[in-house]
Amino acid sequence: MRLGISPQELHVGIAGDTTELVVEAPPGLSLRRNFAWTFVGNVVYAACQWGMLVALAKLGTPQMVGQFALGLAVGAPAMMLANLQLRSVQATDARDEYRFGEYLALRLTTTTLAFGVICLIAWLAVDRWQTALVLVLVGVAKSVESISDVIYGLMQKYERLDRIAIAMMLRGVGSLTVFAVALWLTRSVIWAVITLAAWWSTVLLTYERKTGIALLKVFGSADSRLAPVWGWYRMRRLAWLSFPLGVVMILASLNTNIPRYFVEHYLGEASLGYFAALAYVMVAGYTVMNALGQSATPRLARYFASDRPAYLRLLGKMLGLAGLLGAGGILVAAVGGRAVLTLVYRPDYAEYQLLFTWLMVAAALSYLGSVLGCGMTSARVFRPQVPLFAASTVGTIAVCWLEFESHGLFTAAWALIAGGAILAFGSALVLVQVLRGAVRPRAGGLHELPAGSE
Repeated sequence: MRLGISPQELHVGIAGDTTELVVEAPPGLSLRRNFAWTFVGNVVYAACQWGMLVALAKLGTPQMVGQFALGLAVGAPAMMLANLQLRSVQATDARDEYRFGEYLALRLTTTTLAFGVICLIAWLAVDRWQTALVLVLVGVAKSVESISDVIYGLMQKYERLDRIAIAMMLRGVGSLTVFAVALWLTRSVIWAVITLAAWWSTVLLTYERKTGIALLKVFGSADSRLAPVWGWYRMRRLAWLSFPLGVVMILASLNTNIPRYFVEHYLGEASLGYFAALAYVMVAGYTVMNALGQSATPRLARYFASDRPAYLRLLGKMLGLAGLLGAGGILVAAVGGRAVLTLVYRPDYAEYQLLFTWLMVAAALSYLGSVLGCGMTSARVFRPQVPLFAASTVGTIAVCWLEFESHGLFTAAWALIAGGAILAFGSALVLVQVLRGAVRPRAGGLHELPAGSE
């Protein structure tokens, strides 16, 4: 399988007074091409993930949807913290402070710990053995996905977002196919998740592995193995460097999943199945905004450093797109929600049209918050994001805690709205302070280390 890197992409350079062969990455793709590849890859992947929920809703039962959603709700926060955003840290490691093998070694360690936590939760907190087994199997699939993610960091570092998109489409289309076929043949969510984990492992060991090896051979350092490099002191330094970003990611995951925990606790797996199916449209839209953010962040960072009016113009266009996407979702849910839910799922899902509309309001706020968060990251404003996400989590928990027994499923949607509003308005206030000079960006960015760590 060819990676698509030609000999013409190798350049001979001169270092000092000595002529030597210098291997350089080819020029990066344009913002439009990066966005196009990232957008297509994320949309196809999100659509396939949604398709698995549709398959469960049509071929299975609401209880099966609830079991699968609970597995994702338990596995996602654990894996988010374990990931430590190493993909972003690796992609911005322009000085090659750490080798790929060190990123991989740390990711393997943290993923193993996270999988252990998932198994412990399944053992201690879940009564039904079938549900516990689904949680463990989803944990296996998420562990495989975590290893793929660190390879994506390697691709992103060398500006091969097209390769990431291809890998995501392979994983998405293939997983939807095997998941639906297994579900149709067995009517068992357990066997469906087993085939999902098996397909993700196949893509990891074939296309993603071969692509990673080819990149390291062409652009890597002297040590270009696609294998872990164990060095506990350097792994500890890397973990410390990445830990704040891991905290932000687990808080973001909790903001999404806390209402699902309350739904399952108070109303059961069937109600969680209905809620998860309706809420997944919100996740699909967020995937589109995430693709835009990944593509635009480098350009926003350059504009923030050298051209503030251009920074504001681009950020304004992104906010406009987020607003249009959010408003369109609310309009579709309010006017044609029953027809959409009947077509996509089943007629019994259409009874939740009002809940669907509230969830689209939460989605609109989350899209705006996503763009504003991209603006903060581009301005190298990292620390304020932790208390912002913490405040959003507290707001989400508070609404669920105070209102769930009275208003049920609607409380879950209102909690998402509260958390999204706190995050969006808080991010806007921070950005205003940054632009006024009241909050100063971190000069060192991701490369800062704690005092005494050298």
